[in-house]
Amino acid sequence: MRYSLTISCLFLLFFLPHTLWAQLRLAPVFSSHMVLQRNQPIPIWGKGPAGKTVTVTFGSYKVRITIRLDSSWSLQLPKQPANASGQTLSIHCGNEQLILQNIVLGDVWLCIGQSNMEWPMRSEKHFREERPNSLHPSLRFLNPTYAGKNTYNTAFSDSILHRLQPDSFYQGSWASCDSLSIQNMSAVAYYFGKQILGHTQIPIGLINISIGGAPLETFISPEALQNHPTFKNKVTGNWLTNNALPVWIRERGQQNVGSLPNTPSDALGKHHGYKPGFAYTAGIEPLLPLPIKGILCYQGESNAQEIERVNEYAELTTLMVTDFRKKWKNPDLPYYFVQLSSIDTIRYKGQLWPEFRDVQRQTLTLLPHSGMAVCTDIGAPHDVHPTNKKLVGERLARWALHHQYNENIETSGPLPEKAIYKNGQIIVSFKHIAQGLTTMDIKSIRGFSIDGKQEINAATDGKKIYIACPSKPSFVYYGWKPYTDANLCNSENLPASTFRIAVQ
Repeated sequence: MRYSLTISCLFLLFFLPHTLWAQLRLAPVFSSHMVLQRNQPIPIWGKGPAGKTVTVTFGSYKVRITIRLDSSWSLQLPKQPANASGQTLSIHCGNEQLILQNIVLGDVWLCIGQSNMEWPMRSEKHFREERPNSLHPSLRFLNPTYAGKNTYNTAFSDSILHRLQPDSFYQGSWASCDSLSIQNMSAVAYYFGKQILGHTQIPIGLINISIGGAPLETFISPEALQNHPTFKNKVTGNWLTNNALPVWIRERGQQNVGSLPNTPSDALGKHHGYKPGFAYTAGIEPLLPLPIKGILCYQGESNAQEIERVNEYAELTTLMVTDFRKKWKNPDLPYYFVQLSSIDTIRYKGQLWPEFRDVQRQTLTLLPHSGMAVCTDIGAPHDVHPTNKKLVGERLARWALHHQYNENIETSGPLPEKAIYKNGQIIVSFKHIAQGLTTMDIKSIRGFSIDGKQEINAATDGKKIYIACPSKPSFVYYGWKPYTDANLCNSENLPASTFRIAVQ
């Protein structure tokens, strides 16, 4: 009988879930030097041996909780104000303990997009002059690498394939900003964070999960796509052969994993950073318990090469942001994005960039609590990666400084309100003119047309634009070239957006 009982116990022990022996762990987002969101309850969660007690200590707060049978545990600490003094987070369970040092409370911003958001400080135009002044203890980064980073036009290696799972795709930990850690950080995010920190003295945390070349679809939850009457076709069948997705990203996906038989996969096909919903599942979903201040996005190049993808982009963006706000239980969660810059069409397929920039502008009317940084004036003629990210980050920061930090600051360059035809001229009115309309180079106004091709003379009285025209046109265009030298701006030297609007 004793022998039989021993065998039965061994049988049960062998087949009981491995999680019963799980070591004490925190969710990957937690590490030393991190920023926790101020003025919101602080969630802490992880894994551990089932049935055991976890004790979490942070500052003067101590909370105990019993680990669930599935080995998971989670708890909340009370909300706390901003605090730039590093504190210790201690987690104890039996003889195990985890100690995280130098944790501050401030505002956490999530950064998504493709290579222009990923673009590192070491390659940024102003890096040499910025690096000696980059010691900012209250500016923190979570800037993970991702599986397949910098692997182009070739099949992924076995080591990359091994990481093509949601729980291992991103790898990294928090760092405090200094002359070493700054090198690989997103330059756009850095300049944004530095600007906010300089104006408010509130610690800033930047979580950057951008992926070079990634389409917008990868950052949208599969469920949100599936439940949309139009976009459900993006999550139907093998994504590598799905004509509802951008051609370029499918071509890159085929190069990386198309011929590899042992690639991790699911019903939508092989895993890849460009796969619809994959960056959401790997990077955003694990963050959802963590309160954030807002979202920054620099994305679009991969969705701007076919007219079908251009025409759907505003609605696709609205779906993504609406879903984010629902998941974070914050309908006012700010979403600030970068309009595509300027590029010629000799070395790059940028023919549809004027239409795309205009669709991005229209997103502002669809999405409340959103803002757009216009960057057509700092594009590179033959390079999809303009290196002046300083102005990009600072222009994004204007939106946050005004709306989240209550600064009396102009957020944008001129955005068109309406165009009317009266007494032989088109009259275009704008919002965001600050102290008046002007030009960036103090020369005559460039960039207007009535057909999207041939430029036409325009003048301003500082408040409106006037264009002489013998008959009423259907539309008025501005900046309607892939690489535009249009020069209208406001008194803050913030450039006007590309647009096409109907003439009334």
